[in-house]
Amino acid sequence: MLKYSKSDLYRYYGSTGWKSFARGWRTPGFRYIFFFRLAASSNGLLKIVARLLLKRYSIRYGIQIPYNTLIGEGFYIGHFGTIVVNSQAVIGKNCNISQGVTIGQANRGKGQGVPVLGNEVWIGANAVIVGNVKIGNDVLIAPNAYVNFDVPDHSIVIGNPGTIRSSEAATAAYINRKVG
Repeated sequence: MLKYSKSDLYRYYGSTGWKSFARGWRTPGFRYIFFFRLAASSNGLLKIVARLLLKRYSIRYGIQIPYNTLIGEGFYIGHFGTIVVNSQAVIGKNCNISQGVTIGQANRGKGQGVPVLGNEVWIGANAVIVGNVKIGNDVLIAPNAYVNFDVPDHSIVIGNPGTIRSSEAATAAYINRKVG
C-alpha cells in the first residue's frame, strides 16, 4: 500500500515527503485514492475504517471507484466529480482520469465485459469507455469521447463515435511525473 500511495503522491507533487503529503491531504483526488489503497490492502479494524472513509469521500467528491478495482501505481485524479469505474475494470500505471469519466461494463453483445487500460492512459473530461475493450499504452482519450472498441498503443481517440488517430507521443505533456 505504501509503495502505491507514494507513487500516487509523486504524480501529484513530484515528491513523497511530509510536505507533499500535507498538500495531498488537502487535494480531493489524492485523499480519495489514499483511502482507496488503504481499503484495498489493510486488514482488521483499519480495513473497516478505511472502507467507511472511502464511502464518505465517494459521496462527498462524487467518485465511485470500488476498493477492489485493480489500479496500477501513479494513479492521478485530475478533478473530482462524477467519476464512475466498474469494479472489474483494470487500470495500468501512470494513468490520469478527469471529471465526468465512466469506465463501465457492457452487459450484452459482442462487447460484453469491462475495459482493460494499459499504462500511461490519459482520459479527458466526460469520456466514456465501455465493454470488453483493451486500451493500449500511451493512449489519450479526448474529452467527450465514446470508446467501445480496442485502441492500439500510441493513439489518440477523438469524438463520439470515437475515431483513432496514431501518434507516437500521444500523452506527451499530458502525463507528468511518471513513476517507474
